[in-house]
Amino acid sequence: MPDSIASPCNGICMIDERSGYCTGCLRSLQEIAAWPDLLPAAKINLLKILEMRRRGLMARYQPP
Repeated sequence: MPDSIASPCNGICMIDERSGYCTGCLRSLQEIAAWPDLLPAAKINLLKILEMRRRGLMARYQPP
């Protein structure tokens, strides 16, 4: 059965030196490299982690 969980890559591929995360998808280099070999459940878990990272970044840049 083929894996139908799409990569979170959005083509904006640049690692932020401070955070160590890609500025496009918010994954670390290790997470990017591991993606093709992850089981579907692990991919879903990583997608949830990425959403939490995204929310954290958005909260940091919201006006008080």
